[in-house]
Amino acid sequence: MHLNNNVTEFILLGLTQDPVRKKIVFATFLLFYLETLLGNFLIITAIKTSRTLESPMYFFLFHLSLSDTCLSTSIAPRMIVDALLNNTTISFNECILQVFSSHFFGCLEIFILILMALDRYVAICKPLHYMTIMSPRVCGMLVAVAWVGSCVHSLAQVFLALSLPFCGPNVIDHYFCDLQPLLQLACTDTYVINLLLVSNSGAICTVSFVMLMFSYVIILHSLRNHSAEGRRKALSTCVSHSIVVILSFGPCIFIYTRPATTYPMDKMIAVFYTLGTPLLNPLIYTLRNAEVKNAMRKFWSKKLVSDDK
Repeated sequence: MHLNNNVTEFILLGLTQDPVRKKIVFATFLLFYLETLLGNFLIITAIKTSRTLESPMYFFLFHLSLSDTCLSTSIAPRMIVDALLNNTTISFNECILQVFSSHFFGCLEIFILILMALDRYVAICKPLHYMTIMSPRVCGMLVAVAWVGSCVHSLAQVFLALSLPFCGPNVIDHYFCDLQPLLQLACTDTYVINLLLVSNSGAICTVSFVMLMFSYVIILHSLRNHSAEGRRKALSTCVSHSIVVILSFGPCIFIYTRPATTYPMDKMIAVFYTLGTPLLNPLIYTLRNAEVKNAMRKFWSKKLVSDDK
């Protein structure tokens, strides 16, 4: 492992170097980040305070919102501040920490989406055994496994990043630290490390996406035996989950399942899965879910009443 690098800090070029566009980036992504925090905070609070949202699906949704909030927070604040600065350096240790945190919470989001698909499969295909299979103890263990698995994945990413020797070039053409742009700066042949990256991040994204799509096909096939009302409710839930899955996995698969090359569009695609998905998830789950919307209304009505006293 190459720990004696000559590089002690990196320069992040961000989304743009144009002064006017940097101000637009600042205003736009500050608004996006605040909306992300608000949306996910409302879901987290509604689930924690409402007795009607105690089913396993909302337990998993709580952790999805938590991972979305942390993923966005690991990237957005620095990106927003950098848009106002001329000197956008990041220390080597901070860069490695950002690699760890972004991969940890990104991977956690993927694993939670898989658990949500599992929950829907059991609820729709094995309704009589649902409460036995998806008991609170089982759900807690599944989420714990998701957290541990995410930690193992992100530690592997950090190990790959630390194994790269950096001899001089330190300008990262990106708005956050990730392995793909770091590979471009390494003064060694990165073919093997890129293969490990593809087999780690790329495999997690691709295999998880295929598993999720296959599970939804099975669920939709089993809906033939349900009532019209049951089909409508299950279809609504599956559609919202499928939208989130496609929005989350499409960009990840594009970024992490190809050779170590960068394209001009990479940064905008990365924006979509690092900042766009955490912003859209609360909208998708609340707009299509009457129970969550009702819980939010009750929370706000109680808060307004308490504030008036």
